[in-house]
Amino acid sequence: MPPSKSLLLPIGALIIAMVSVQAGAAFAKILFPIIGAQGTVVLRLSLAALMLGAVLRIWRVRIVRANWHIALIYGANLGVMNLLYYLAVARIPVGIAAALEFTGPLAVAIFTSRTRLDLLWAALAVGGIVLLLPLGGAESALDPLGVIFALGAGLGWALYIFTGRRAGNTFGAPAPALGMMVAALITMPLGAGEAMAGFSSLNIFLLAVAVAALSSAVPFAFEMAALRRLPPQAYGTLTSMEPAIGALSGLVILHEMLPVHQWLAIGLVILASIGTTLTVRARERGLEKETD
Repeated sequence: MPPSKSLLLPIGALIIAMVSVQAGAAFAKILFPIIGAQGTVVLRLSLAALMLGAVLRIWRVRIVRANWHIALIYGANLGVMNLLYYLAVARIPVGIAAALEFTGPLAVAIFTSRTRLDLLWAALAVGGIVLLLPLGGAESALDPLGVIFALGAGLGWALYIFTGRRAGNTFGAPAPALGMMVAALITMPLGAGEAMAGFSSLNIFLLAVAVAALSSAVPFAFEMAALRRLPPQAYGTLTSMEPAIGALSGLVILHEMLPVHQWLAIGLVILASIGTTLTVRARERGLEKETD
């Protein structure tokens, strides 16, 4: 099979995963007026833990005294990251929250790469953030607390890169299910009461199930399929489009209209991420040639 055709399926799978995640965030926002952001997080994490636990057979995970702290740190980070992101989405448009959160892994990529081009990508990312910051008294200015929550979620995503890798190496494939379970237990005190309202109506509960599936179960399955066949450079470049997908999801599902300068800001963050991905991959190829 020609390489171009062989990549179509994993690329399609990754796009479906990204659309699923961002659509899940948009649908979750519909639940906020009913059960609140905290209640939505607790319900979503709990349902996702059940779904992933069944699929990944979480009962096979062996937790001993030597590794329980790894599960705790990984799950706590996952829970706080999701809570901060939903608190951000409750105050600012989904696409902007996704762009600000994306600065976390982008910062990790920039700081772990050491080329002159990294300064350009960093400048583009900073420029995008500045355009999104609630400066001035413009009508389209963002809620400052929402921006802080989104940047906090970005920091959580940056930490997730390291905690998730360690948990994966320790617990194997069931690690995401274990992390979801710990995250649900840790966030439970913050939104258990609100989450119970999700069982008051079949429609509300089904929407919560859809959010859990779209945000966790579906993207996990498709992303795993993409990772097995997609080159790292292509994966990094494609995931850079997630903020734009988030903005489009907010537009289609929630009718969140963004002014031109906010679309430009999202574009700068995406361009910085694509550039960083290409730079890191080029450096890796250079190192591989030196060792040959």
